[in-house]
Amino acid sequence: MSPTAGWWRMNRLQARGPMPETITDLWNDLPVLAQDALVFALYLLPAVLVGIVVVAGYRPWPLVRAMLGRYRWTNLLFIALIAVSVGIGVGLTAQERGLRKGTARAAEKFDLVVTAPGSEVTMMMAAVYLQPVDAPLLSGEVYNEIAGHDYVSLAAPIAFGDSYQGAPVVGTTAQFIYHLSGELASGRAFATSLEAVIGAAVPLEEGDAFEAAHGVGASAEEGAHAGHAYTVVGRMQPTGSPWDRAILVPVEAVWEVHGLASGHAPERAGQLGPPFDAEYFPGTPAILVRAEELWANYALHSEFTRADLMAFFPGTVLAQLHSLLGDVRQVMSIMAIVTQVLVTAGVLAGLVILTKLFSRRLALLRALGAPRRFVFSVVWTYAAALIGTGAVLGLGVGVVATAAISRAVSARTDILVQSSLGWTELQLVAGFVSLTVLLALAPAFIALYRPVVADLSG
Repeated sequence: MSPTAGWWRMNRLQARGPMPETITDLWNDLPVLAQDALVFALYLLPAVLVGIVVVAGYRPWPLVRAMLGRYRWTNLLFIALIAVSVGIGVGLTAQERGLRKGTARAAEKFDLVVTAPGSEVTMMMAAVYLQPVDAPLLSGEVYNEIAGHDYVSLAAPIAFGDSYQGAPVVGTTAQFIYHLSGELASGRAFATSLEAVIGAAVPLEEGDAFEAAHGVGASAEEGAHAGHAYTVVGRMQPTGSPWDRAILVPVEAVWEVHGLASGHAPERAGQLGPPFDAEYFPGTPAILVRAEELWANYALHSEFTRADLMAFFPGTVLAQLHSLLGDVRQVMSIMAIVTQVLVTAGVLAGLVILTKLFSRRLALLRALGAPRRFVFSVVWTYAAALIGTGAVLGLGVGVVATAAISRAVSARTDILVQSSLGWTELQLVAGFVSLTVLLALAPAFIALYRPVVADLSG
């Protein structure tokens, strides 16, 4: 090669960029969609290869169609069993993924939460997902220290403990409402201690008045706050979180209704929101903290993690929980596969019995000189047709099951769960099909070695 040609080739290679050194590099350079599609194809490849080998050189479909039509109701029963098994399996895996996304979306607005020392998981469930809990209170000095920090753009107290017809009544500030909802769906934020803003799913209307019960759930004391009625003045946008069922009132109202100070000195009576006077601040179980810059949130987390305070990122705690639940997800996937295989094994056992219905026809084919491989391909194709049809219909069952389970979980947890089938479920079904069509070779072999004379005479 001449120096000029070598120089030209080297510049061409440099223009193309660095070449992948290994198969791993080549794989990592592929788009995610291409990776998922290739994995799906690899899972399905054994079924395709077995089908090519078994059917090569023969045309078993006319006989298979006759077998499917002759015993259509029995065939439909086998297909339905496979479809239900596949549908439940893919529905569970899709639902688990949807639940993880839903819980993460519900925690998006909670950058940093500061509470008294304790369990991060417990306080996250209380402050983010509004699960009732008894928690120590943070003092006014602590609140003012946090709110007055140079990095803090929002420090919102979150005071819980009351409810109305099962909906939690939470004391906070107007700034927190706009942080959580953005612009309100209707109405306005509260301007006095007797006004409330409701979540998107609360069954009240603007102008409605109500009295909160003391406590949450079965232990709630109706009438404990008689004479202190709130009037609804606004409704938040949907957040896809338990806050859609919450009623937000001024934190001052929560303190006053329990006979405590309002958080402000007497000369500033009637004021809502910060600044608060530490001497008249009854306490709050949690404070939502937000900084404009991401790095500042980490600095605040470090500064307010100390002996008397616990600062945590709800997203990090949730990620740790998801990591712990990863083993559960794997167990669910394995259980789904095992269930599908067991159902298919039962179907294949039924196919062994069902082939006895065709034994005289298959024996007649062999007596007329049909090659043994042709008979083998007919039985295997028949079994593969049932499996493939059941698997495809199972995806449809999975879509319906996923939608139904999502609605049930959303209603139960107040977390918007939106699940749909993805590549993970398609790959699961592809692997299931490949495994079961390989197992379907067994009925074909059994049918092949049945005694011809006995079948003809029987």
